Amino acid sequence: MKKIKAIIEKGNDGLYSIYLPDVKGMYGTGETESEAKDALTEAIDSAREYVEETGEWGGDYIVFKSAFVLDYRYDLSGFFKTYSFFDVSALAGRLGLNASLLRRYKSGISKAETKQKEKIEQGIHNLANELISVKF
Repeated sequence: MKKIKAIIEKGNDGLYSIYLPDVKGMYGTGETESEAKDALTEAIDSAREYVEETGEWGGDYIVFKSAFVLDYRYDLSGFFKTYSFFDVSALAGRLGLNASLLRRYKSGISKAETKQKEKIEQGIHNLANELISVKF
C-alpha cells in the first residue's frame, strides 16, 4: 500500500495544521492534532469524490486513485511545540547536539538536514524505550 507523507505543524497561534507536501493545497487544521487529522481526511475525501465524479485524475490527485495510508510526521518545530515539556538544553546534551542549534530547530529559525533529523528522532525513540521500562 502506498504511503503519503503528511506533515504535522503547530503554529504560534496554538492551531495544528497537517499538509501533504506532494499534493498542493491539501491540508487540514484544527485546535487539536486529532481535529487537524479529521479535517485533512475530510479534504481528501472531498478531493477523491470530485475526481471520481469528473474522472480528472491528473495532477497531484493521482495519488488518491489507489489505496494509501497517511504517514504522519512532525516538523521539528511542531514536535517541540506539541511536546513543550522537553527541556531542550537537557535533551540536546543527551543527544550529543549543540543546545543552541536544537533551540533554533525548535523555534523554526533553522531547518535540520535529514541526517540531523534522523539523529534527533533516534535519540527520542531511545529515550522513549528507556521510559517504557521504568517501574515504581
